[in-house]
Amino acid sequence: MAEDGERDRPHRFSEGQGFSEDYEEFTLDPPELNVDPAKVDPVDTRVIADELDERNIAKDEVDVDQLVDVGLSYMQINRFEEATEAFERAAQFAEDDSLEAQEAWVNKGAAHAELEEFDEAIGSYREALRIDDDSEHAASAETNLAYALWQFGETEEALQHAERAVEIDPRFGQAWYNRGFFLQERGLSEDAVNAFDNAIRLGMRTADVLEEKVRALEDLGREDEADQVQQQANELRQQREQELIEDQ
Repeated sequence: MAEDGERDRPHRFSEGQGFSEDYEEFTLDPPELNVDPAKVDPVDTRVIADELDERNIAKDEVDVDQLVDVGLSYMQINRFEEATEAFERAAQFAEDDSLEAQEAWVNKGAAHAELEEFDEAIGSYREALRIDDDSEHAASAETNLAYALWQFGETEEALQHAERAVEIDPRFGQAWYNRGFFLQERGLSEDAVNAFDNAIRLGMRTADVLEEKVRALEDLGREDEADQVQQQANELRQQREQELIEDQ
């Protein structure tokens, strides 16, 4: 990835709750809260907290999935502080050490990372992994933790967690991408190329991934191959720019 873009790498969020461009379950009125939208922002997590505390709702009476959806909805509109509060509330009301709690912690870490609050992000990911280091959410926690550690300059530990992510889920393209990035940072260009190729095969054929592969190929002296891959990256960028123009 280009140096100027290193701080803008994507963060992995949980799947299955609708965090995508074609998300159709976005709602500003979670039904279990029954908040009057004429008086308050119906997804304001401070209101969520007040409502839950005021009614003294037991854990088994709260729809944790709805709270996670509120957080994901906040993520879609770049309101990351509110998202962290929503995910923390979801973790609080989820059953102790459950998959729902783990999912909330992973998402909370990702929201903190968007705010560049990497210390808080690391803590959230570690809590998620404490709950279960081999679950469906563990690979996301591991690869996100790797990125946050890298931001702190902990490159060796970052690579360890990136390696762990692909061990947990070998079909996780983002994990292979991160693994390749950290390998390249340590000068292990051949292994980095292999990791980027895996990421591409698993669906991450983007200009950013291709340009990371270009950097590794150039370090290996494979200039002709690097030029070909750079051309592919340029074509993808041009195609994306054209799509954006047509959508306007």
